[in-house]
Amino acid sequence: MTEIANARVLVTGGAGFVGSNLVRLLLQSDAAAVHIVDNLLSAERVNVPDDPRVRFDAASIADDDMLRQVRDEYDYIFHLCTYHGNQSSIHDPLADHEHNQMTTLKLLERVKGFGRLAKLVYSGAGCAVAEKTFDAPQATAEDAPVSLTMDSPYSISKLVGEMYAIYYHAQHGVPAVRARFQNVYGPGEILGAGQWRGTPATVWRNVTPTFIYKSLEREALPLESAGVATRDFIFVEDVCRGLVACAVSGAPGDVYNLASGVETSIAGLAAEINRLTGNPTPPAVRPGRPWDHSGRRFGATEKARTALGFEARVPLAVGLARTVAWTRDHLPLIEACIAKHARHLQPTEVA
Repeated sequence: MTEIANARVLVTGGAGFVGSNLVRLLLQSDAAAVHIVDNLLSAERVNVPDDPRVRFDAASIADDDMLRQVRDEYDYIFHLCTYHGNQSSIHDPLADHEHNQMTTLKLLERVKGFGRLAKLVYSGAGCAVAEKTFDAPQATAEDAPVSLTMDSPYSISKLVGEMYAIYYHAQHGVPAVRARFQNVYGPGEILGAGQWRGTPATVWRNVTPTFIYKSLEREALPLESAGVATRDFIFVEDVCRGLVACAVSGAPGDVYNLASGVETSIAGLAAEINRLTGNPTPPAVRPGRPWDHSGRRFGATEKARTALGFEARVPLAVGLARTVAWTRDHLPLIEACIAKHARHLQPTEVA
């Protein structure tokens, strides 16, 4: 990652789960300066590294005053800020529009005349382009057909963001590269991080950290539709390496999957987490989520491997073990963040 050495970098959403891990990788790679812009809507200030090379602004990148401070001084921009996630967006589509679509459009409009910028990496979502099926899926390739039927405003926003990235590259020469995430997990994802966003998904934000926390508490892991759905789980350190590969080697205007290429069932995930924690409580089968039609999916890996030299390195069992250890070590922080939202939750939802 010698290309990152001495680089000046902007990371929107840099206090979030993926963003903070990326910032630490950039610092380890000797970046000269990292500017984090994050409004802490779904993140915590504690995730911002204490390093003299880091500048942190607690603001939205869509805020006009903040945007005026974004000048043509960056070598790379990683646009990771988002309105987290599907269920929050279903509850409040206007908030999703404000924090997903407007952030992307206003940032691209701001940088369209920049001359120093080598790459702008946009974080796309694999769920937005995957086939909506519970049957045997094919690996979702970067050029797979995309349905206009979306499961959530979040998926709509992430797909529209890709369209804007393509447009601003073609029309204005913005060197935008799209990185499509699969299901990222790993150390640093704090349950309850940020502000209340209208539903319990503010706390129980993704399946892996939710399962690990509940398993450590010896609770029954909730399996919707008996856990038959599948996902492509990729460790956060791998995703951060992939983001840097997109910045350094990605072709402007193009798109790359950041995926493991491995299909794992939610029931299988639960079983492995319960094994790692020693949780004796059997899972609890629940009805399926009526909005979620993307039942089984995983990403194709060939293009990223060939064009970027990127492959996921961390097997799921290893990554889960590291994430369980991190969660144990950070239980006071996690429980404090969950407690912030206790008045909004039903008694059975409070840790």
